[in-house]
Amino acid sequence: MGRNVPALAVGLPTLKISRRGAGRLQDGHAWVYRSDILTVDGIPPGALVNVTDERGRFLGTALYSSSSQIAIRMLSTEAVSDLSGLLRGRIQAAITYRERIVENTDAYRVVFSEADFLPGLIVDRYNDLLSLQVLTQAMDAEPVRSRVLSELSEQLKPAAIVERVDPRIRELEQLPSRLSSVIQGEKSNTVFSMNGVQFDFDAMEGQKTGAFLDQRENYAAAAKYARGEALDVFCYQGGFALHLAQHCSKVVGVDSSRPALEVAEKNAALNHREIEWIEGNAFDLLRDYADSGHQYDTIILDPPAFAKSRRTLDTAMRAYKELNLRALKMLRPGGTLVTCSCSYHVSEAEFLEVVAQAARDVHRNLRVLEKRTQAKDHPILLTIPETAYLKCFIMSVSY
Repeated sequence: MGRNVPALAVGLPTLKISRRGAGRLQDGHAWVYRSDILTVDGIPPGALVNVTDERGRFLGTALYSSSSQIAIRMLSTEAVSDLSGLLRGRIQAAITYRERIVENTDAYRVVFSEADFLPGLIVDRYNDLLSLQVLTQAMDAEPVRSRVLSELSEQLKPAAIVERVDPRIRELEQLPSRLSSVIQGEKSNTVFSMNGVQFDFDAMEGQKTGAFLDQRENYAAAAKYARGEALDVFCYQGGFALHLAQHCSKVVGVDSSRPALEVAEKNAALNHREIEWIEGNAFDLLRDYADSGHQYDTIILDPPAFAKSRRTLDTAMRAYKELNLRALKMLRPGGTLVTCSCSYHVSEAEFLEVVAQAARDVHRNLRVLEKRTQAKDHPILLTIPETAYLKCFIMSVSY
Protein backbone atom coordinates (compact mmCIF):
# COMPACT_ATOMS: atom_id res chain seq x y z
CA MET A 1 0.00 0.00 0.00
CA GLY A 2 1.14 3.56 -0.66
CA ARG A 3 2.44 5.74 2.13
CA ASN A 4 -0.01 8.39 3.38
CA VAL A 5 1.18 11.90 2.56
CA PRO A 6 0.12 14.58 5.08
CA ALA A 7 -2.09 17.28 3.64
CA LEU A 8 -1.18 20.97 3.75
CA ALA A 9 -3.10 23.23 6.09
CA VAL A 10 -5.89 24.87 4.13
CA GLY A 11 -5.63 28.63 3.60
CA LEU A 12 -1.97 29.01 4.56
CA PRO A 13 0.79 30.22 2.21
CA THR A 14 3.40 27.62 1.30
CA LEU A 15 7.20 27.88 1.53
CA LYS A 16 9.41 25.51 -0.40
CA ILE A 17 12.83 24.75 1.07
CA SER A 18 16.03 23.13 -0.17
CA ARG A 19 17.13 19.56 0.40
CA ARG A 20 19.57 20.78 3.07
CA GLY A 21 16.81 22.65 4.90
CA ALA A 22 14.48 19.64 4.66
CA GLY A 23 17.19 17.39 6.04
CA ARG A 24 17.64 19.69 9.01
CA LEU A 25 13.93 19.47 9.83
CA GLN A 26 13.86 15.71 9.34
CA ASP A 27 16.73 15.46 11.85
CA GLY A 28 14.47 17.12 14.39
CA HIS A 29 15.69 20.71 14.38
CA ALA A 30 13.13 23.53 14.30
CA TRP A 31 15.03 26.11 12.23
CA VAL A 32 15.44 26.72 8.53
CA TYR A 33 17.80 29.49 7.46
CA ARG A 34 16.97 32.04 4.78
CA SER A 35 19.62 30.59 2.47
CA ASP A 36 17.55 27.38 2.30
CA ILE A 37 14.29 29.07 1.27
CA LEU A 38 13.46 28.47 -2.41
CA THR A 39 10.14 30.33 -2.70
CA VAL A 40 8.94 33.19 -0.51
CA ASP A 41 7.06 35.71 -2.67
CA GLY A 42 4.14 37.55 -1.08
CA ILE A 43 4.30 35.95 2.37
CA PRO A 44 3.63 38.52 5.11
CA PRO A 45 5.92 38.91 8.14
CA GLY A 46 5.11 36.56 11.02
CA ALA A 47 2.78 34.39 8.95
CA LEU A 48 1.85 30.80 9.73
CA VAL A 49 3.00 28.79 6.70
CA ASN A 50 3.04 25.32 5.20
CA VAL A 51 6.56 24.04 4.56
CA THR A 52 7.40 21.64 1.70
CA ASP A 53 10.58 20.17 0.27
CA GLU A 54 11.78 20.64 -3.30
CA ARG A 55 9.38 17.96 -4.55
CA GLY A 56 6.39 19.56 -2.83
CA ARG A 57 6.23 17.00 0.00
CA PHE A 58 4.63 18.51 3.12
CA LEU A 59 7.05 18.82 6.07
CA GLY A 60 4.96 20.71 8.59
CA THR A 61 3.59 24.04 9.73
CA ALA A 62 5.91 26.86 10.75
CA LEU A 63 6.19 30.49 11.78
CA TYR A 64 7.84 32.74 9.20
CA SER A 65 10.09 35.75 9.71
CA SER A 66 10.68 38.10 6.79
CA SER A 67 13.85 39.60 8.31
CA SER A 68 15.68 37.07 10.48
CA GLN A 69 18.32 34.75 9.08
CA ILE A 70 16.28 32.06 10.83
CA ALA A 71 13.43 32.39 8.35
CA ILE A 72 11.36 29.42 9.54
CA ARG A 73 10.70 28.11 13.05
CA MET A 74 8.69 24.91 12.98
CA LEU A 75 5.55 24.55 15.07
CA SER A 76 4.40 21.10 14.06
CA THR A 77 5.10 18.29 11.62
CA GLU A 78 1.34 18.22 11.05
CA ALA A 79 -1.06 20.69 9.45
CA VAL A 80 -2.17 23.27 12.02
CA SER A 81 -5.78 24.29 11.50
CA ASP A 82 -6.44 25.59 15.04
CA LEU A 83 -3.55 27.84 16.08
CA SER A 84 -5.31 29.06 19.22
CA GLY A 85 -5.88 25.50 20.35
CA LEU A 86 -2.26 24.58 19.67
CA LEU A 87 -0.98 27.57 21.69
CA ARG A 88 -3.30 26.71 24.55
CA GLY A 89 -2.12 23.11 24.61
CA ARG A 90 1.58 24.01 24.40
CA ILE A 91 1.34 26.55 27.23
CA GLN A 92 -0.53 24.08 29.41
CA ALA A 93 2.05 21.39 28.66
CA ALA A 94 4.88 23.77 29.61
CA ILE A 95 3.18 24.61 32.91
CA THR A 96 2.47 20.94 33.67
CA TYR A 97 6.12 20.05 33.03
CA ARG A 98 7.25 22.70 35.55
CA GLU A 99 4.76 21.44 38.12
CA ARG A 100 6.52 18.07 37.93
CA ILE A 101 10.17 19.16 38.06
CA VAL A 102 10.40 22.52 39.86
CA GLU A 103 10.91 22.52 43.63
CA ASN A 104 12.10 24.81 46.41
CA THR A 105 11.25 27.98 44.52
CA ASP A 106 8.45 30.24 43.33
CA ALA A 107 10.62 31.58 40.49
CA TYR A 108 11.27 29.55 37.34
CA ARG A 109 11.09 29.59 33.54
CA VAL A 110 7.57 28.80 32.38
CA VAL A 111 8.21 28.83 28.62
CA PHE A 112 11.62 28.33 26.99
CA SER A 113 11.01 29.05 23.30
CA GLU A 114 11.86 26.10 21.02
CA ALA A 115 12.48 23.82 24.01
CA ASP A 116 8.75 24.14 24.81
CA PHE A 117 7.72 24.08 21.14
CA LEU A 118 6.74 27.78 21.31
CA PRO A 119 9.56 29.34 19.25
CA GLY A 120 10.24 32.98 19.95
CA LEU A 121 8.57 33.13 23.37
CA ILE A 122 10.26 33.37 26.78
CA VAL A 123 8.19 33.53 29.98
CA ASP A 124 9.59 33.59 33.52
CA ARG A 125 7.64 33.48 36.75
CA TYR A 126 8.74 35.44 39.81
CA ASN A 127 6.30 34.66 42.60
CA ASP A 128 3.12 36.51 41.54
CA LEU A 129 4.66 38.24 38.49
CA LEU A 130 5.29 37.01 34.97
CA SER A 131 8.12 38.44 32.86
CA LEU A 132 7.61 37.90 29.14
CA GLN A 133 9.95 38.42 26.19
CA VAL A 134 8.95 38.15 22.53
CA LEU A 135 11.75 37.31 20.10
CA THR A 136 10.04 36.89 16.70
CA GLN A 137 7.58 38.56 14.35
CA ALA A 138 5.09 35.73 14.70
CA MET A 139 4.92 35.82 18.50
CA ASP A 140 4.45 39.60 18.38
CA ALA A 141 1.65 39.44 15.80
CA GLU A 142 -2.07 39.13 16.44
CA PRO A 143 -3.86 36.94 17.21
CA VAL A 144 -0.87 35.00 18.61
CA ARG A 145 0.20 37.66 21.09
CA SER A 146 -3.27 38.11 22.58
CA ARG A 147 -3.83 34.36 22.78
CA VAL A 148 -0.53 33.83 24.62
CA LEU A 149 -1.31 36.57 27.15
CA SER A 150 -4.84 35.27 27.64
CA GLU A 151 -3.64 31.71 28.29
CA LEU A 152 -0.90 32.81 30.69
CA SER A 153 -3.39 34.92 32.63
CA GLU A 154 -6.02 32.20 32.76
CA GLN A 155 -3.71 29.35 33.71
CA LEU A 156 -1.26 31.09 36.09
CA LYS A 157 -3.39 34.03 37.36
CA PRO A 158 -0.46 36.39 37.96
CA ALA A 159 -0.90 39.75 39.70
CA ALA A 160 0.82 41.34 36.70
CA ILE A 161 2.62 40.56 33.44
CA VAL A 162 5.65 42.62 32.43
CA GLU A 163 7.04 42.62 28.91
CA ARG A 164 10.82 42.93 28.79
CA VAL A 165 11.91 44.33 25.44
CA ASP A 166 15.28 43.68 23.80
CA PRO A 167 15.66 46.61 21.36
CA ARG A 168 18.29 44.79 19.29
CA ILE A 169 16.01 41.76 18.78
CA ARG A 170 13.12 43.97 17.74
CA GLU A 171 15.37 45.79 15.30
CA LEU A 172 16.60 42.52 13.78
CA GLU A 173 13.02 41.27 13.46
CA GLN A 174 11.96 44.65 11.99
CA LEU A 175 9.34 45.09 14.71
CA PRO A 176 8.14 48.51 15.89
CA SER A 177 10.23 49.88 18.75
CA ARG A 178 8.64 49.41 22.16
CA LEU A 179 9.64 50.03 25.75
CA SER A 180 9.52 47.47 28.51
CA SER A 181 6.26 47.91 30.38
CA VAL A 182 3.60 46.39 32.61
CA ILE A 183 1.08 45.03 30.09
CA GLN A 184 -1.35 43.43 32.54
CA GLY A 185 -2.01 44.42 36.14
CA GLU A 186 -0.17 47.22 37.87
CA LYS A 187 2.71 46.01 40.06
CA SER A 188 6.25 45.36 38.88
CA ASN A 189 7.93 44.53 42.21
CA THR A 190 7.80 41.39 44.30
CA VAL A 191 9.91 39.11 46.49
CA PHE A 192 10.65 35.57 45.33
CA SER A 193 12.57 32.70 46.86
CA MET A 194 15.03 30.09 45.60
CA ASN A 195 16.27 27.27 47.82
CA GLY A 196 15.15 29.15 50.92
CA VAL A 197 16.91 32.38 49.90
CA GLN A 198 14.80 35.48 49.25
CA PHE A 199 15.34 37.97 46.44
CA ASP A 200 13.93 41.44 45.92
CA PHE A 201 12.74 41.66 42.32
CA ASP A 202 11.92 44.61 40.08
CA ALA A 203 10.59 43.24 36.80
CA MET A 204 11.51 46.45 34.97
CA GLU A 205 15.20 46.28 35.87
CA GLY A 206 18.08 43.86 35.41
CA GLN A 207 19.23 41.86 32.41
CA LYS A 208 17.06 39.84 30.00
CA THR A 209 13.88 38.90 31.90
CA GLY A 210 15.26 40.12 35.22
CA ALA A 211 17.25 37.36 36.94
CA PHE A 212 19.28 34.32 36.00
CA LEU A 213 16.96 31.48 36.92
CA ASP A 214 18.98 28.97 34.91
CA GLN A 215 21.57 28.84 37.72
CA ARG A 216 19.02 28.12 40.46
CA GLU A 217 19.90 24.44 40.92
CA ASN A 218 23.61 25.23 40.62
CA TYR A 219 23.34 27.77 43.46
CA ALA A 220 22.16 25.00 45.76
CA ALA A 221 24.79 22.54 44.49
CA ALA A 222 27.63 25.02 45.01
CA ALA A 223 26.45 25.75 48.55
CA LYS A 224 26.86 22.06 49.47
CA TYR A 225 30.63 22.31 48.91
CA ALA A 226 31.21 25.91 50.02
CA ARG A 227 33.23 26.63 53.15
CA GLY A 228 35.64 29.13 54.67
CA GLU A 229 36.26 32.39 52.80
CA ALA A 230 34.47 32.71 49.48
CA LEU A 231 34.76 34.95 46.44
CA ASP A 232 31.88 35.26 43.94
CA VAL A 233 33.09 36.84 40.68
CA PHE A 234 30.49 38.33 38.31
CA CYS A 235 28.05 38.09 41.19
CA TYR A 236 25.28 40.16 39.52
CA GLN A 237 22.48 40.44 42.11
CA GLY A 238 24.10 37.95 44.50
CA GLY A 239 22.67 34.56 43.52
CA PHE A 240 25.71 32.45 44.34
CA ALA A 241 26.98 34.75 47.12
CA LEU A 242 23.74 34.62 49.07
CA HIS A 243 23.67 30.83 48.92
CA LEU A 244 27.33 30.58 49.96
CA ALA A 245 26.80 32.93 52.91
CA GLN A 246 24.81 30.21 54.68
CA HIS A 247 27.96 28.04 54.90
CA CYS A 248 30.98 30.35 54.64
CA SER A 249 32.68 32.50 57.26
CA LYS A 250 33.15 35.38 54.79
CA VAL A 251 31.77 36.09 51.32
CA VAL A 252 32.91 38.76 48.85
CA GLY A 253 30.89 39.50 45.70
CA VAL A 254 32.39 41.29 42.70
CA ASP A 255 30.59 42.87 39.75
CA SER A 256 31.12 45.82 37.41
CA SER A 257 27.46 46.92 37.61
CA ARG A 258 26.63 49.33 40.39
CA PRO A 259 22.83 48.84 39.94
CA ALA A 260 23.26 45.05 40.21
CA LEU A 261 25.28 45.41 43.41
CA GLU A 262 22.65 47.73 44.89
CA VAL A 263 20.06 44.97 44.37
CA ALA A 264 22.52 42.44 45.79
CA GLU A 265 22.83 44.57 48.93
CA LYS A 266 19.03 44.65 49.26
CA ASN A 267 18.96 40.88 48.90
CA ALA A 268 21.62 40.47 51.57
CA ALA A 269 19.61 42.62 53.98
CA LEU A 270 16.45 40.66 53.15
CA ASN A 271 18.22 37.45 54.20
CA HIS A 272 20.18 38.99 57.11
CA ARG A 273 23.50 38.11 55.46
CA GLU A 274 26.77 40.01 55.83
CA ILE A 275 28.43 40.11 52.41
CA GLU A 276 31.10 42.48 51.11
CA TRP A 277 30.22 43.83 47.67
CA ILE A 278 32.95 45.24 45.42
CA GLU A 279 32.33 47.20 42.21
CA GLY A 280 35.10 46.55 39.74
CA ASN A 281 36.45 44.88 36.63
CA ALA A 282 36.74 41.17 37.39
CA PHE A 283 39.89 40.64 35.30
CA ASP A 284 41.74 43.52 36.95
CA LEU A 285 40.62 42.53 40.43
CA LEU A 286 41.57 38.87 40.02
CA ARG A 287 44.98 39.84 38.66
CA ASP A 288 45.61 42.22 41.55
CA TYR A 289 44.33 39.76 44.16
CA ALA A 290 46.34 36.85 42.77
CA ASP A 291 49.52 38.95 42.57
CA SER A 292 49.07 40.22 46.13
CA GLY A 293 48.57 36.72 47.57
CA HIS A 294 44.87 36.76 48.44
CA GLN A 295 43.64 33.28 49.37
CA TYR A 296 40.15 31.78 49.37
CA ASP A 297 38.54 28.43 50.11
CA THR A 298 35.70 28.79 47.58
CA ILE A 299 35.66 30.77 44.33
CA ILE A 300 32.74 31.16 41.92
CA LEU A 301 33.30 32.23 38.29
CA ASP A 302 30.00 32.98 36.51
CA PRO A 303 30.87 35.37 33.66
CA PRO A 304 28.58 36.60 30.88
CA ALA A 305 28.66 34.87 27.50
CA PHE A 306 32.08 35.75 26.11
CA ALA A 307 31.46 34.01 22.77
CA LYS A 308 28.44 35.61 21.12
CA SER A 309 29.39 33.91 17.84
CA ARG A 310 31.98 31.51 16.46
CA ARG A 311 33.97 34.54 15.29
CA THR A 312 34.69 35.56 18.88
CA LEU A 313 35.56 32.05 20.10
CA ASP A 314 39.34 32.53 20.30
CA THR A 315 38.98 35.72 22.33
CA ALA A 316 36.45 34.02 24.60
CA MET A 317 38.75 31.06 25.26
CA ARG A 318 41.58 33.37 26.26
CA ALA A 319 39.25 35.17 28.65
CA TYR A 320 38.05 31.91 30.23
CA LYS A 321 41.64 30.76 30.69
CA GLU A 322 42.68 34.03 32.30
CA LEU A 323 39.80 33.95 34.79
CA ASN A 324 40.33 30.34 35.78
CA LEU A 325 44.11 30.69 36.03
CA ARG A 326 43.85 33.65 38.41
CA ALA A 327 41.18 31.94 40.50
CA LEU A 328 43.22 28.75 40.80
CA LYS A 329 46.22 30.74 42.01
CA MET A 330 44.10 32.03 44.90
CA LEU A 331 42.48 28.78 46.02
CA ARG A 332 43.86 27.09 49.10
CA PRO A 333 44.58 23.34 48.92
CA GLY A 334 41.30 21.45 49.12
CA GLY A 335 39.43 24.54 47.98
CA THR A 336 36.40 24.52 45.71
CA LEU A 337 36.19 26.12 42.26
CA VAL A 338 32.77 26.59 40.67
CA THR A 339 33.38 27.66 37.08
CA CYS A 340 30.68 28.40 34.50
CA SER A 341 30.20 29.26 30.85
CA CYS A 342 26.87 30.30 29.34
CA SER A 343 28.36 30.61 25.82
CA TYR A 344 26.56 28.16 23.52
CA HIS A 345 29.46 28.43 21.04
CA VAL A 346 31.88 27.07 23.65
CA SER A 347 31.37 23.32 23.91
CA GLU A 348 31.66 21.42 27.17
CA ALA A 349 34.86 19.75 25.93
CA GLU A 350 36.41 23.07 24.90
CA PHE A 351 35.53 24.66 28.22
CA LEU A 352 36.97 21.76 30.22
CA GLU A 353 40.15 21.84 28.17
CA VAL A 354 40.73 25.55 28.80
CA VAL A 355 40.20 25.03 32.55
CA ALA A 356 42.65 22.12 32.41
CA GLN A 357 45.20 24.32 30.63
CA ALA A 358 44.86 26.94 33.36
CA ALA A 359 45.35 24.27 36.03
CA ARG A 360 48.48 22.94 34.33
CA ASP A 361 49.95 26.43 34.03
CA VAL A 362 49.64 27.05 37.79
CA HIS A 363 50.51 23.45 38.79
CA ARG A 364 47.18 22.61 40.34
CA ASN A 365 45.24 19.35 40.15
CA LEU A 366 41.48 19.41 39.72
CA ARG A 367 38.91 16.78 40.63
CA VAL A 368 35.46 17.16 39.10
CA LEU A 369 32.91 16.91 41.91
CA GLU A 370 29.88 17.71 39.78
CA LYS A 371 29.27 18.36 36.09
CA ARG A 372 26.13 20.44 35.76
CA THR A 373 24.04 22.38 33.25
CA GLN A 374 21.06 24.74 33.32
CA ALA A 375 18.12 24.17 35.67
CA LYS A 376 15.52 21.65 34.48
CA ASP A 377 12.94 24.38 33.83
CA HIS A 378 15.26 25.40 30.95
CA PRO A 379 14.83 22.06 29.10
CA ILE A 380 17.37 20.74 26.62
CA LEU A 381 16.12 19.15 23.39
CA LEU A 382 18.57 16.64 21.95
CA THR A 383 17.63 17.60 18.39
CA ILE A 384 18.16 21.33 19.00
CA PRO A 385 21.72 21.80 20.32
CA GLU A 386 21.14 25.53 20.86
CA THR A 387 18.88 24.72 23.83
CA ALA A 388 21.97 23.44 25.73
CA TYR A 389 24.18 26.38 26.58
CA LEU A 390 25.12 26.48 30.28
CA LYS A 391 28.15 24.57 31.60
CA CYS A 392 28.86 24.51 35.33
CA PHE A 393 31.67 22.49 36.91
CA ILE A 394 32.23 22.15 40.62
CA MET A 395 35.85 21.13 41.27
CA SER A 396 38.13 20.36 44.17
CA VAL A 397 41.63 21.82 43.95
CA SER A 398 44.82 20.16 45.18
CA TYR A 399 48.48 21.10 44.80
